[in-house]
Amino acid sequence: MRGISLPRTISIRHEAEAMSNNHRNRLIRPETLTALGIVAVATAFLVPTASLKPISALLPAAMLVGLIILSVALLIDDQRKATAGEEPKPMTSAPKRVLGAFGLILGYALAVDFIGFYVSTAIAVPLVAYAFGYRNPLGLAIATAIVLGAIFMIFDFGMSQDFPAGRLWEN
Repeated sequence: MRGISLPRTISIRHEAEAMSNNHRNRLIRPETLTALGIVAVATAFLVPTASLKPISALLPAAMLVGLIILSVALLIDDQRKATAGEEPKPMTSAPKRVLGAFGLILGYALAVDFIGFYVSTAIAVPLVAYAFGYRNPLGLAIATAIVLGAIFMIFDFGMSQDFPAGRLWEN
């Protein structure tokens, strides 16, 4: 009888340890970390929009709030999967490429402040596309021209909104 109860005791202890590890591992799932990171960064970028004119703040604030809402939905979905015992899936088969793209986006945000929106966008759009594997120079040039042209037509021409010119050019 004693030999039978010993494995049960070990089993209960093992289950308790597994549950403790599962709770800890729930927070380091790739989708959970991504969602939390996006919420943190979007919230940090949302704070400065309060100092903008209402018409100027509308688009960035709406996009950032949308990012926060979608990230919270991703977080809830991933935590439901964790509760159901689903194994986390890797976010990408090429993490260096994704980290590089995040680095480009961070660099873009800083570059907009220093060299202006249009110059930064003209550099960032093809770099991000290239980082994700699109290598056709003509296609990169056309995509960049379309993005910049559409932004100019909608915001500068259509809504008379000026984008940052950059500290480098302002004197």
